[in-house]
Amino acid sequence: MTTLRAGDLIEVTRAASVQFVKPIRCRVIRVLDWITYDGWCWLDVYQLDDKGEAVARRSIFVRPAGLVVHRRIATVPVGRQRRSGSDVRP
Repeated sequence: MTTLRAGDLIEVTRAASVQFVKPIRCRVIRVLDWITYDGWCWLDVYQLDDKGEAVARRSIFVRPAGLVVHRRIATVPVGRQRRSGSDVRP
């Protein structure tokens, strides 16, 4: 099953759910932890227009295996920030 995270850009087609005869593009807000059938999930998403701007917030019931993921938000490891020479204390 496809692992989705907040920030992923997805295309929701009929392969993900029969209700999406006309595909829509979305940005994932979160994957809801609601109980569903095996292989299905609920997503909170922002539906995007042709310019990539959010036009509606939706909760959708889909099969993640049928989603097309266009871009994933990379996780950045949290580390120590380097200080410039002027910030260094003796």
